Amino acid sequence: MGGVSYDLVIVANRLPVDRVELADGTKGWRTSPGGLVTAIEPVMRANHGVWIGWPGGTDPELEPFESDGMELAPMSMSAQDIEEFYEGFSNGTLWPLYHDLVAKPEFHREWWDSYVRVNERFAEKAASLAAEGATVWVHDYQLQLVPQMLRTLRPDLRIGFYLHIPFPPAELFQQLPWRRQILEGLLGADLVGFQLPGAAQNFVRLVRQRVGHKTHRDLVYLPDGRTVRAAPFPISIDAAGFEEMARSDAVRFRSAEIREALGRPRKVFLGVDRLDYTKGIYARLRAFAELMGEGHIDVEDAVFIQVAVPSREQVEQYRILRDEIERLIGRINGDHGRIGRPAVHYLHSSYPREEMAAMYRAADVMVVTPYRDGMNLVAKEYVACRYEDDGALVLSEFAGAADELRQAWLVNPYDINGMKSALLEAYQADDKEVTRRMKAMRKQVTQHDVKAWAASFMTELSDVGGGHAKDVRAPGGE
Repeated sequence: MGGVSYDLVIVANRLPVDRVELADGTKGWRTSPGGLVTAIEPVMRANHGVWIGWPGGTDPELEPFESDGMELAPMSMSAQDIEEFYEGFSNGTLWPLYHDLVAKPEFHREWWDSYVRVNERFAEKAASLAAEGATVWVHDYQLQLVPQMLRTLRPDLRIGFYLHIPFPPAELFQQLPWRRQILEGLLGADLVGFQLPGAAQNFVRLVRQRVGHKTHRDLVYLPDGRTVRAAPFPISIDAAGFEEMARSDAVRFRSAEIREALGRPRKVFLGVDRLDYTKGIYARLRAFAELMGEGHIDVEDAVFIQVAVPSREQVEQYRILRDEIERLIGRINGDHGRIGRPAVHYLHSSYPREEMAAMYRAADVMVVTPYRDGMNLVAKEYVACRYEDDGALVLSEFAGAADELRQAWLVNPYDINGMKSALLEAYQADDKEVTRRMKAMRKQVTQHDVKAWAASFMTELSDVGGGHAKDVRAPGGE
C-alpha cells in the first residue's frame, strides 16, 4: 500500500476483522460481526477505499493488508494506550457519560492525554493515505478529535463524522472537563451525523453555548467561512442479507434444532446483548423470573435464552456485572427450573451471524431492553429474520430503534412492573396482533436498510461543506 492514495478513507477505532487461528494452525483474519462492518463494506467496495483501525491486541505496527477484498491499514496500540485511551477515556469516561450516567464516569487527566495522542496518530495516518480532495469518514466516540486534527493537516479533504452511540444533553455533557476540545474536534467535520434528531440538536445547542459559534437550525457557521451540518442518520442493517440467511435451509434446520434442544417449549424468549451495564440484562431477567414466580409463565411452557457477548473483560465494572448476572441466573434456575428444563439458558459467547439468524428464527419473543442505546441493531436483525410476519418484539423506549419500530411492545426498562406487563402481553398476544405489528416493522426495516443509511450520509456529505457569507464573530472564550 506504500504510496497508494485512496478516494475514500474510513477511520474507526477497530478494523472490521478479528485475528483467528485457521484450520491449518496458521493465523488469519475473519470479518467481525457487527453493524459497522455490514454498513461500510459496500461503500468501501463502491469507492476506492481503505479502512484504518486497530486490530486488537498489542502487536507492533502491522503492514497494510487485504481481507475479503477490503484494503485495511492497521494501527498499533501499546498496553498503555489500551489502558488509558481505550479502557480509560473511551470506555471509563465517554461511554457512561454519553449513556445517561448509567454508571459513573471517571475524569483522569492522563486518560485525556492518551486520548489526544491516539487521535493524533489516527489523524496522521488518514492524512497520509487520502488522495487529493478525498472523502474521509470518521466513526464514533473514540475518535472525536480526529476531524479537527485532520482538517489542520489536510484542508483539501471532505470530512464526515458519525457518532454511533447517544449524544448526551447539555446538563450531562458539561461535566466533561474537556467539553470544549471535543466540540471543536467534531467541528473539523463538514457533516456530523447522529442516530436521532435530539442528539443533533444537543450538539448544535452546546456549540452555540460553549464555543460561541453562530448556529441556525442544523447548521453551525465557523469564523473561517466553513459551514458544518449536524443531522440525524439512523443506522440500520443489511435487511435483505439477514432475510436471505433466515430463509436458507441451513438456518431453518438449525432453528428447528434449537427448539428441539430446548425441549420444544411453546414460547422461546431471547435476549442478545454485549455484556454491558447499559443493556438492562439484569432487570429483564428479574422481570421474567417474577412472572414465573407469580405463575403467569411456566417453565414447561416457556424458556428464556440470554446471549451475553463478552465485552471489555479487563474492566472491573464489567467483571462485577458478569458475576451479578450469572448469580441471578443461577438463582432463577434454582427457583424455577426442573431437571432438564432450566428457566434461563445463558450463553456467554459470541456467535457467527448464521447462528444468530437461527436464534432469531427460533425465538417467539425478542427482548431488547437497554437503559440507553444509540440504535440497537439486534432489534432490527430480529425483525429482518421474521419473514413470515410472526414474532413479538419487546423494546426499550430508550433505544434509538424505538423511534422507528413503534409497533414493538415499548417499555421503560427502569419500570419492572411495566416490563412484566409488556413481556406477558407479548407472550399472550394472538397471531393476528403479532402479525399486524411485525408487518409494519418489517416494512420500516426493509425500506430503510444499511445501504440507504450509508448512501444518505455520503450524499449529504458530498453536498455540504461549502462556504458561507455570514458575518461570524470569533468564538467566545470559556
